[in-house]
Order: sequence, then structure tokens, then C-alpha cells
Amino acid sequence: MADPTPVIDDLRAESAELDLLVGELSAEQWALPTPAPNWTVAHQIAHLAWTDRSALTAVTDPDGFRVLVEKAFAAPGSFVDEGAEEGARLAPAELLAEWRADRAALERALRDAPAGARFPWYGPHMSAASMATARIMETWAHGLDVAAALGVVRTPTDRLRHVARLGVRTRDFAYGVHGLTPPGEEFRVELVSPSGEVWSYGPPDAAQRVTGPALDFCLLVTQRAHRADLALVAVGPDADRWLDIAQAFAGPPGPGRAPGEADR
Repeated sequence: MADPTPVIDDLRAESAELDLLVGELSAEQWALPTPAPNWTVAHQIAHLAWTDRSALTAVTDPDGFRVLVEKAFAAPGSFVDEGAEEGARLAPAELLAEWRADRAALERALRDAPAGARFPWYGPHMSAASMATARIMETWAHGLDVAAALGVVRTPTDRLRHVARLGVRTRDFAYGVHGLTPPGEEFRVELVSPSGEVWSYGPPDAAQRVTGPALDFCLLVTQRAHRADLALVAVGPDADRWLDIAQAFAGPPGPGRAPGEADR
């Protein structure tokens, strides 16, 4: 059984890096538009706070989380935007305080979770490590949107290994949400990390494969860049199709970014 502590530590570091970016913003900067349509910097942080609260409920109050799932099913096309909009209406200092409190409470709950515990989510149930991985993915992706609004270039770190691994593990999910049957065979995925290490997934002798920079793969599976803007290479028709539909996040397929709109 994997120890979730390193993943939770990386979630803390990823969140702290984004906190440094927004902690001293002016009210005008909180209102800047981000690449996500109709979302400001405030919407991005409000969404992270809302999702952290949802995750905390899933970990500590499964019955309460079922109520959240019912609300999501009742309004599948709007519940995420509504949560972000509610938080974005707060004063920046209040929103920042809420986000800090929510993520700290979630971190404590994940560290205190019993070994082997699994928690409900909007997709499959998740372990503490998987929940922390999903939060890293979202924190990094929405942090890119914030950085783009502020004109800041963030340096990628090897914490992206969590996003990359999640992107690989959600391959069949991506096919499913597009109404497609997942391939029966595994792919080989080889990605070059920011530090130069090669991260490999799947059988070495797989006929179909994806190769390229880990950063580009993570941008793809979080839909922060169009495939045309990325240095990813697919071998095999199914692997090629996957790069058109990949997503590491729960929920319906998003529109993604148009060519030339990459968040880096």
C-alpha cells in the first residue's frame, strides 16, 4: 500500500507556490480575466476552495458528500461555475482566507485518514493518495490560468509526475466520457520530466505509444493547450485518438483550448 505522505507534501508545496502568486494581489488583479471563459483570477481561486471543501466533505462526511453529488447530477452543466461564481463574489481577503482554511483542513484530513481508506468522488472512489493527486492536478492547472492572467511564467517542477501519472491512469475514462470504447491494449508512455528524467508507463514492448515532454503531456490532459501546440508524438491509431480526447479531470469533456492558446 503506497504511503500518501509524499503526495500530500507535494500538494502542500504546489498550493503554497500558487499562494505566493496571489497573496499580495490588488482588487483589480483579482478581477483580471483568465483564459477560462468568464472566469477571473477570483473565480480560479474560488473554484479551488470549493473543490477542496468538496474533497474535505468526501473524506470526513460521506453522507454529506452524497448530497453534493445529487446537486451535481441535477445541474451537470452549471454546478462547477456556480460554485466558482459564489466564491468570486467574496472580498479578495475573505476568499483568500477561505481557500487557505479549506486546503489546510483537507490536508489534515488526508494525513489522518486510515490506511487503505477510500472516499467517494464525482468519479470513482479514491484513496488519500489519489485524492491528493487530483488536487495537485487541479491546483497546477488553475494556477496556470492565474499565471496567464498576471503575465507570469511559472517554472515547471517534477511535481508534474503526479499529473502525468493521473493523465495515464485516466486514459479509459477519457474514452468513456466521449462515448468511445477504450482500447483493449495498454500503451507505452515515455515522458521527459522538467529535470530531464524519463517517466515511463505501460509495457516497454507495447505497439502503440506516446512520447514527448512531461510538461506538454500535462498541459494536454488538463486541457490547458491544444495538441497542435505540443511536442507529443503518438504511434498507433488508438494512441493518436487518445491525444485528441485525453482529460485527467472528472466530469464531462471540456472544450479545451484552441491552437495558439497554450497556458505555459
